[in-house]
Amino acid sequence: MVVDPSDFRCSMLAMQLADEWVEYVAATAITGSARVYRTAINRLCEYVDKVLGSEAEEVSLSDPGLFDTLVDWELSLPEDYAPSSTYPGVFAGALRVLIVRRDDHADRQVAPELARLARGPALLGSGEKTERDEFKLQEKRALVRAAWQSAHATRQRLDEGWALAERGCHPGQGSWTNTADLLWGLIHEEITPDDIRRQLPHAREWPSELQEFVAGPGGVLIPKTARRQLCCKLIARLYPTTLDLHAFRVLLMDATGYTSEEVAGFGEMEIEFLPKGVRLTLLKNRAGRLRHRAFRDRAARGELAAVGDADGRLALNWPRREASAVVRLLLDLTARTRAKAPHVTDTLFVRAAVRSDFTVLFDRWIPEVKTASFGSWLDMMGVEIKGDRHIGRMRKSVKVEKAIVTEGRVSEVADDHTEETFAGHYAQGTTLRILSGRTIATAQQHWFDKALDRIDGPSVVPDEVDHGLLTDAGLSPEEAEDILNGQLDMGVSHCKNPYQSPFSRPGELCAVAPLRCLECRNAWILPSNLPQLLLFHDHLERLRIRLSPMVFTRLWGQSWVNLRAVLDDRTAEERAQARKHIEAGQAALDLPLAANTEFDA
Repeated sequence: MVVDPSDFRCSMLAMQLADEWVEYVAATAITGSARVYRTAINRLCEYVDKVLGSEAEEVSLSDPGLFDTLVDWELSLPEDYAPSSTYPGVFAGALRVLIVRRDDHADRQVAPELARLARGPALLGSGEKTERDEFKLQEKRALVRAAWQSAHATRQRLDEGWALAERGCHPGQGSWTNTADLLWGLIHEEITPDDIRRQLPHAREWPSELQEFVAGPGGVLIPKTARRQLCCKLIARLYPTTLDLHAFRVLLMDATGYTSEEVAGFGEMEIEFLPKGVRLTLLKNRAGRLRHRAFRDRAARGELAAVGDADGRLALNWPRREASAVVRLLLDLTARTRAKAPHVTDTLFVRAAVRSDFTVLFDRWIPEVKTASFGSWLDMMGVEIKGDRHIGRMRKSVKVEKAIVTEGRVSEVADDHTEETFAGHYAQGTTLRILSGRTIATAQQHWFDKALDRIDGPSVVPDEVDHGLLTDAGLSPEEAEDILNGQLDMGVSHCKNPYQSPFSRPGELCAVAPLRCLECRNAWILPSNLPQLLLFHDHLERLRIRLSPMVFTRLWGQSWVNLRAVLDDRTAEERAQARKHIEAGQAALDLPLAANTEFDA
């Protein structure tokens, strides 16, 4: 259906846009989105007729006065849609494409003001598009099971149809009401559906077998459409129909994990069977990408694949059927149809249909036909799906399984598109959200528990120290004895084991003592260490003055906090007594040279 300029007062404007639309569709070979441009043209022309009235007759894209009208029309689009709808932006963008296309031709006039508007920034936002959720695990299993049932039923129906045709003869010699004779005439091209229409008597005079064949089990025969129904039934006994091919798209998407566009877009020349699998050449028109992918057959039936249901619970699912088996079956069932349509070489999805004029059409598959859509196939197979009945959800289901198997590594899941695409279109699935939430909660709990168990500072011993107190606190008798004898004194504290420092490799002597002793869980502070702690406090005070707060906190923040906590536990009298020891020269702090050569970098 094309735009009819005679329906509008602004017929010149409508004709200009319609011409661009027709050429654009022919050049780009777009199918489903072509109606977006047609709708945009109709919406604009209706608006121009309403606003300009009789003046709309002279309006064209070469008229600069159309600028304000185009702006007002674009800004008025959101009034008819929800606040977050994407349609206003899509329609406005489609019309801009047509204006820019016309302006690109030197022999077609477009007012400079309109060209700048079309090439300039959009006046409307893109809206918010609600991403489809994946199929639940139970729904996906039901889909795959129904697809295999449908594929086997199609093969059985076609085998029986051709076997029945071989038992027939020309209807002129046999009977025009005999199914076998009609099938024989069709496969030998001795008769056409139009011949059947003209030769058949009225439906009331048909034998009961023929009436049951047309009506089906429990069906009702409608005399007005009986002849066409008969022709459709006969052709369906010989060639796959539009409904039949939905099953193979489901199976190929499940087996390969690629989009519906790609699995239905390879022909016989793009198939290479391997000893254990098949290699396919897949074309994704939207992204302009051509891929050569090999799909190996599963070695054993016993392999298990981990998948998740809608509640995030992991389950075990048997491996999917091999892609090579699906491709072989599809090649076999569509061989005769493809022979009748030699002009179609880029896809195996070729169907047969009877037109309203009783001619047979052999052409590429169109899954969007209302009477034979994916939803119609679901109803025919009795598969119940909650939510949007769109085949794109199958792709998301496969992506979810891959994400679970690869433990959420986006780089591996996004193997046929960018990671940004995965984040924008696939990461919002219910299962992935639940699993991501559980992963985050588990990680948070892990680090929380680790933080509670971790000791980031020394152990402080009370005033009275004896061997039993140290061993009760977790030290071995040898470690307690060495600490009491001063053999493990590191300057500002004693060390439980200088060769097991968290700051050095195991087995090597600690390289950061005494500068990091106040951050070490091996450190033990005794009352005798108080003078050295006060000296270390004075050292850090000088560093605080010399270094910027940010650098000091990064280098010494934890030591400073722990040191102040230890000193705050001592009484004023204890600190004063320790100062006297320092002033009397009875206490000193030995620091490495590096402790005095720090700079604020």
